[in-house]
Amino acid sequence: MGMTAQPILTTDAPVISSRGLTKMFASRVAVNGVDFDVYPGRCFGFVGPNGAGKTTTLRMAMGLTPLSGGTLSVFGLPVSENASAIRARVGIVPQADNLDPDFTVEENLYVYASFFGLSRRQVAPRIESLLKFASLTDRRRARTDTLSGGMQRRLTIARALINDPELVVLDEPTTGLDPQARHVIWERLTELKLRGKTLLLTTHYMEEAERLCDELLIMDEGRILDQGSPRQLIERHVEPEVIEVRSGAGQALQQVAEASGCRLEHMGTCLYCYTREPAQLIAALKDAHGLTFLHRPTSLEDVFLRLTGRELRD
Repeated sequence: MGMTAQPILTTDAPVISSRGLTKMFASRVAVNGVDFDVYPGRCFGFVGPNGAGKTTTLRMAMGLTPLSGGTLSVFGLPVSENASAIRARVGIVPQADNLDPDFTVEENLYVYASFFGLSRRQVAPRIESLLKFASLTDRRRARTDTLSGGMQRRLTIARALINDPELVVLDEPTTGLDPQARHVIWERLTELKLRGKTLLLTTHYMEEAERLCDELLIMDEGRILDQGSPRQLIERHVEPEVIEVRSGAGQALQQVAEASGCRLEHMGTCLYCYTREPAQLIAALKDAHGLTFLHRPTSLEDVFLRLTGRELRD
């Protein structure tokens, strides 16, 4: 059974509502009894290891993958009977950029607009605005295969906004980008939310989820492990501070850490000491020679690793 969706105090109807959502592929359960509600003007995220069911859930919400069980509505409409009408009100940013390399930046936007029945005259002012939004005005006549990865991603996001959607769905929007490009896209997505757009995204980057999401689900093996705001999840699952001892943490140091009330996790040669009272352990570490350690606040990544484990997923 999936976890019950937690109610949010609002008078707004949810943009997306799911109860008992299930998807089977042959004998494999990809999504297993998932409940959630996405409210207007918020950023709602799915995080989880590879194969957790994140993208399958997004595809069902867009009517691209049929449900095996449960109920799912978008804009108050059951997805199975209203997929085309729903997609007309949604902007989709797929996991991989699928821009047409034979067209310029501007032509990609005009061609995509035609799929929604928008004429060049209708859409011309919106394209000017989207080029500015994506910081691509000066590249409007460049072929897309000459753009950097960050530029291509910004264009894909701009293209998803051509129909002025109420809901924008983003599947791993910044995977493979350098930090500068990632930060620019985060700024653009925050701007969209401030304009009242509802965002639904999957991501492998916990920093991205922590920065952008008002609420998120942590999924694994098709089930919800927990859901809430990033801050709620951190407070619920991990201590406020962690000391990472990078190498050489011997038995004596582990005993000091345990005696000072730390919860310990091991990963290779690294020892993670989760604590509410770090002073005693930090003093011991400063007295020890040859040890490298990092003292930091806990983050959503610590929650993710505690709930899904530190083992490699292929």
